[in-house]
Amino acid sequence: MDKRELAKKIIQKLKEAYPDAGCTLDYDDAWKLLVSVRLAAQCTDARVNVIVPELYKKFPDVNALAAADPGEIEEIVKPCGLGHSKARDISACMKLLRDRYGGKVPDSFDELLKLPGVGRKSANLVMGDVFGKPAIVTDTHCIRLVNRMGLVDGIKEPKKVEMALWKIIPPEEGNDFCHRLVEHGRDICTARTQPHCDRCCIRELCARQGIDSKK
Repeated sequence: MDKRELAKKIIQKLKEAYPDAGCTLDYDDAWKLLVSVRLAAQCTDARVNVIVPELYKKFPDVNALAAADPGEIEEIVKPCGLGHSKARDISACMKLLRDRYGGKVPDSFDELLKLPGVGRKSANLVMGDVFGKPAIVTDTHCIRLVNRMGLVDGIKEPKKVEMALWKIIPPEEGNDFCHRLVEHGRDICTARTQPHCDRCCIRELCARQGIDSKK
């Protein structure tokens, strides 16, 4: 079958297996998602969720965080790793939100990319989760899994994977599809162990399974 048909079948299987999949970063405002996704670089979402309540208690809104000394931000977020650069980016991002966007997160992909510390992955996450717009978040789980499944062929660069997936994933499915890949990648199609193919909901569709069965 072609990749569009394969994608359609995989999407349906993942829907059945992970019907309630969603963002695993805790947030109740768009700017908080921007902060958390920056902190999540080379850090687990679970750890970020533990750290950010203290940050928001001390700096409860965009204006407060924009006015904060980056060193104060760093002191709180350093358990997430890369504290200096993350604090610098968060400070600069909040200042730009305050000064250019009236404290609001823009709902334009291109405008989001102008924010310090915001790349395509972060911008797609905000577009999909906050604004309900078509989005494809090519995190490490997504890149690993779509290659194993055969939806892309040996592509590792995030933007190239994103562009390839836009061609075969229905726009309305992209955001939830990527969230389901995260759950599937953590539970079944793991990175640090052999994938648990015996428990995989898409084992009959997966390109890796087909290769392994011929060995």
